Amino acid sequence: MELAGSTCLVTGATGGIGRAAAQALAARGANLVLTGRNGPALADVASAAGGRAIEADLADHAAIAELVEEVGPVDVLVNVAGAGHLGPLEAMPPDRLAELVAVNVTAPLALTAAVLPGMLERDRGHVVFVGSVAGRVGRRREAVYAATKAAISVFADSLRAELRGTGVGVLLVTPGPVSTTFFEHRGAPYDRTWPRPVTADRVAAALADGIEAGAAEVTIPRWLSLPVRVRAAAPGVFRVLAARFD
Repeated sequence: MELAGSTCLVTGATGGIGRAAAQALAARGANLVLTGRNGPALADVASAAGGRAIEADLADHAAIAELVEEVGPVDVLVNVAGAGHLGPLEAMPPDRLAELVAVNVTAPLALTAAVLPGMLERDRGHVVFVGSVAGRVGRRREAVYAATKAAISVFADSLRAELRGTGVGVLLVTPGPVSTTFFEHRGAPYDRTWPRPVTADRVAAALADGIEAGAAEVTIPRWLSLPVRVRAAAPGVFRVLAARFD
């Protein structure tokens, strides 16, 4: 997929990864359409990276339909918008649980379903999902967040298989911890000494590279694919190690 001249719709564009993704895609010649819930912040990103800013709450199904109609043909959909939560499951408010599922799972699935017919008709397109290593291996005290990201990773794999033979590609971006305000918004700072957070710019560069290379998945940093493989090959061993080092 060549990014130069393509129309890229980026959700969650006001967040750290979303903002960085917008800048990385613009640097490669993409035409941007940026969406998010914070209008003033969205306007700032659009001013810095270029492109159209469309304020929308993707947890609202009607807003998704209106967004797709307003944007028009989309060549690349980058699903970045997401929310996190840290804490024991029994203490998680039901409304918060519902919000994570709506924002992290329902919204990207629904938006993808809305833009996909146009991509298939043109036999051209790319859909990107930003997952998390937590969705690949699980994470204590982030059970709901990890579950939503696991859903995204399996959806990406399934959709890729479904679209095989068409001109539409699917990329899953799997970062470890990223140095953004995500941890502040989830209610607690990042408190682990390892793995060290990477920058949003590094994730965005890997995302753009992955689109142009037609990759199925990119993991940032790359070494984090090792625990994912260990969990898949030897889940019992992985659980022992995870309990020891968590």
